[in-house]
Amino acid sequence: MARVKRGVTSHAKHKKVFKAAKGFYGRRKNTIRAAKAAVDKAMQYATRDRKVKKRTIRSLWIVRLNAAVREFGLNYSKFINGLDLAGITMDRKVLSDLAISEPATFAAIVEKAKAALPQAA
Repeated sequence: MARVKRGVTSHAKHKKVFKAAKGFYGRRKNTIRAAKAAVDKAMQYATRDRKVKKRTIRSLWIVRLNAAVREFGLNYSKFINGLDLAGITMDRKVLSDLAISEPATFAAIVEKAKAALPQAA
């Protein structure tokens, strides 16, 4: 039976790992054992951080909204409660974008939310 030489297959596998490890520091970019471990870990981080990115962006929208509504004498939670009571359903992304690009429109929305809030005695 003929001898099986696997150099081509191994080289192709290694090439794939080294391509993914491009830009890594030290031995992690050019030694297959270190590169494979580093690439595996990088893939784990990438998978996890696709979820984390969504949380981070939502929190950015909330921070922007809080800063924008404080100019009108409200805070974020009262503003969101006022929107709910007024029956305005807009997501935080759109509201944040309006606060930045369309201040007049955002001011009108804030006034409606403020009007819907119960007045403190």
